[in-house]
Amino acid sequence: DLCEGGDMSGNPISGPILELKNAHKAFGSKQVLRGVDLTVARGQSLVIIGGSGTGKSVTIKSALGLLPLDKGEVRFAGEAANDRKSIEALRRRTGMLFQGGALFDSLTVWENVAFALIYRDGVSRGKAKKLAIENLAKVRLPASAADLRPAELSGGMQKRVALARAIIAKPDLIFFDEPTTGLDPITADAVNNLIVEQVKALGAAAVSITHDMASVRKIADEVAMLHEGKIVWRGPVSALDNSGNPFIDQFVNGRAEGPIQPAI
Repeated sequence: DLCEGGDMSGNPISGPILELKNAHKAFGSKQVLRGVDLTVARGQSLVIIGGSGTGKSVTIKSALGLLPLDKGEVRFAGEAANDRKSIEALRRRTGMLFQGGALFDSLTVWENVAFALIYRDGVSRGKAKKLAIENLAKVRLPASAADLRPAELSGGMQKRVALARAIIAKPDLIFFDEPTTGLDPITADAVNNLIVEQVKALGAAAVSITHDMASVRKIADEVAMLHEGKIVWRGPVSALDNSGNPFIDQFVNGRAEGPIQPAI
């Protein structure tokens, strides 16, 4: 696939927007990642599934440079992200929707949405507020919400604000960490619809982690299963129910019996 964006210098490139190659990460004696290989193309939505403690969040944090790998490498738009400058370049072109939203209680909604524009990019507050309101509209929130505080919003509205913040800088890659946690099924479906809509509108790549199979089926083009620090299956979302893989079969059907041991 031709990546429509460019490398970290802005030059057009061919190939994936994000690559993890032989990624290893341990915390003390606990080996979390044991050779993860992942590639994500521009415009592709990849969802990583797996039981609790299998390394899903560590994979995302490693891809963002928040956790340095013990072995292996992260490549963004064809270039290694292995020092402060290259990691910062990656982050400038990346959006993130954190589990729980992670909004700043002390800031208004619009200040949350425009946080990176103001504090990283030096955009004036007037222009930043205008852009924030435009992006709130994209997630079906009215301009009247802009001056509210996050505590005045429902959980679903807070997720929408977090999504507006993730897309405002028009990133090439967006990470979604359990985007529907804590939401009722109807609100979760509405958030999933917005995620699909906005990722497609940007033409961005998306990498999500979730336990919610309804979210997986709604937002994924491809699914990767992480187990004991390795990818044990990857395929199109349409193959989930007929994968022939015992790990996928157990996880999708929510059975206690199988190769995955319950985390209790």
